[in-house]
Amino acid sequence: MLSLLAAAAFFVLLHLLVSGTRVRDALTGTLGQGPYIGLFSLASVGGLVWLGFAFSAARGAPDNAAYWQITPLTRHVQLALQLIAVLFIVPGLTTPNPTSVRQEGALERPNVVQGMLRITRHPFLWGVAIWAAGHLLVNGDRASLVLFGSMLMLALLGTSSIDAKRKRALGQTWDAFAAQTSNLPFAAIASGRQSLRGGEIGWWRILLAVAVWAVLTWGHPHLFGVAALP
Repeated sequence: MLSLLAAAAFFVLLHLLVSGTRVRDALTGTLGQGPYIGLFSLASVGGLVWLGFAFSAARGAPDNAAYWQITPLTRHVQLALQLIAVLFIVPGLTTPNPTSVRQEGALERPNVVQGMLRITRHPFLWGVAIWAAGHLLVNGDRASLVLFGSMLMLALLGTSSIDAKRKRALGQTWDAFAAQTSNLPFAAIASGRQSLRGGEIGWWRILLAVAVWAVLTWGHPHLFGVAALP
């Protein structure tokens, strides 16, 4: 469990205290943008591998007590949450977005705010947050609380961290984009700053997301050793 705690702390702090602060600005100024991204990506992959192995070991440990158990209701809620999650993640990854890595240039497009960005400027991270919350619902053991809890915290705090980073780098250009969008999903639509236009998201993105959800759902026991379906 100590290794899992350390891996989770490393991964979260790497993104929040390095990538999301002026530490990143100092490092890119010293190393250059390309070398920094390369080293950061390497550290992130290493952190994920460490998390995976540490989680596997901790989940099978004798002291991995469970605080709640899965029920038929929570299993069905979890399936719905995972579908919602991939409907944020897949379009979020395939839509040009100035909050994504090395996509700041998307702000130069006059029609940058469309599709998923009308819903939230951080679709990928909100998808990860929903994914993590759904897994917490059906995994009440200590190891899962550490893994999925840290992912949930990183995704939620990461949205504000990216906003602050982009504001420092882009100034008024970022302010204009932020004024048209919202961090919280559907907040810009609810406030009248945007309107929901499902066609802009792209039907191929929606169909791809549903396909990814179906593959992960039916393949879950083969990929992760645990059945997702009732």
